[in-house]
Amino acid sequence: MRVILFNFVVNHNNIMGITPDSKTQIFKLGMLEGWLSAAGNVVLFAIKLWAGLVSSSIALVADAWHTLSDTISSVIILIGIKIASKPADKQHPYGHGRAELMATFIIAIMLALVGIHFITNSFERLETKERANFGPIAIIVTMVSIIVKEAMSQYAFWVARKTNADSIRADGWHHRSDAISSVIILVGIFSQEYLWWIDGVLGILVSLVIFYSAYTIFRKNINEFLGTEPEPEIVNEVKKIAREVYPHNLRLHHFHIHQYGFHKEMTFHIVLPKDMKLDRAGKITNTLFQDIKEKMDILATIHIDTDSKY
Repeated sequence: MRVILFNFVVNHNNIMGITPDSKTQIFKLGMLEGWLSAAGNVVLFAIKLWAGLVSSSIALVADAWHTLSDTISSVIILIGIKIASKPADKQHPYGHGRAELMATFIIAIMLALVGIHFITNSFERLETKERANFGPIAIIVTMVSIIVKEAMSQYAFWVARKTNADSIRADGWHHRSDAISSVIILVGIFSQEYLWWIDGVLGILVSLVIFYSAYTIFRKNINEFLGTEPEPEIVNEVKKIAREVYPHNLRLHHFHIHQYGFHKEMTFHIVLPKDMKLDRAGKITNTLFQDIKEKMDILATIHIDTDSKY
């Protein structure tokens, strides 16, 4: 069996079906989300830290530093998106899209470190049996934090859907975990009169929320970094396009996909009759490549296997 490799190269600006204008729009949306996130988190951090110190609450102080970690993650996202938007060059023929993925890893690691710090402090609070003194200020600040952080998470998720940027989606989950931790603290504030240990336990619960956020972000992105099988929906769509290009069964197999930010590449095999002329095989493969690029925003490398059973 002979194998012929067709690898088609297209202009970088048209890879994935993304035009220069749409790339600019995606870049601007990502940068705007990053700046708004950073600014909002700085303000919330200052307010929550003040409220935590006034009330002597380790849970509220932990929540404040969790918010500050959001600020740092937003800055990392800004840097990651800036690098990822650079075009391909000689040293990076597939572009710089994985810089955004690396930014996401950094965010996950930061979250885990924040969780370790505050779960340790929470256990110390339980050992010393120190009670927090929550008051009206803590209640107001916590409620404001819940509303603002959930609004920020919804905006980040909206931008992530528009840009398909995992780092922005991670930032959204970062905001969501902060909102959840504030809800936990609010429940504890209303329970403090009956439970002296509530602040230390809340600190542990907040830390666990932070750990879970870090875990989900890291698990998803490590798979993309290492490479995964194409999702069934993608394979089925490619097979559908293949049926439209060539009436006979091309018996597509050996699918592999690689993600580089905006740049997505796929390799797979098709089977053609061994007596088919080279120009005919090339035309079928070229048409299939172009249709996949235009309809799915994927750059395909297509191997042709020859078969006498036609």
